[in-house]
Amino acid sequence: MAACAICTRASGQNDPQKSAATSCPAAKLLKAAQIHGQWRVSFRSAPAGLPATATLMLERHAQFSDSVAGFVSRNLSAPAPGHAARAQLAGDLEDGFLTLDESSNGISITGTWNAEVVEGSCGRSIRGTWKDTSPSAPADAPEIAFTMEKLAGW
Repeated sequence: MAACAICTRASGQNDPQKSAATSCPAAKLLKAAQIHGQWRVSFRSAPAGLPATATLMLERHAQFSDSVAGFVSRNLSAPAPGHAARAQLAGDLEDGFLTLDESSNGISITGTWNAEVVEGSCGRSIRGTWKDTSPSAPADAPEIAFTMEKLAGW
């Protein structure tokens, strides 16, 4: 009898439709802790003076456990006015929407990130826009589309 129960359970685990439905929560149900880790960011077009790719590290915020904090790292080949090679990040994930404030100097906001977890990605893909809000940004700075992909091992 126990052998039959094991066989039935094992076959249910191998059902791809059942497995996908139960293993990947809806994007709006993800919590901040589920997006902790290292991410590769690709911008659709490189922001002025910045590279087309960056790396983000998101972790638990030290003061607000339901929020995220971390940093964005960029390989700058030349100084980028208003931006550092490594900038601080802080923000929230609510109902599948990620908002991050970026600060290159630890005081003022030099960039904003507004994005949405891609449905069905199990929290491993996020798409949105980044906007330069540094003092050197033009008043009509465009929103730059980006995609974040979680790196393996996280």
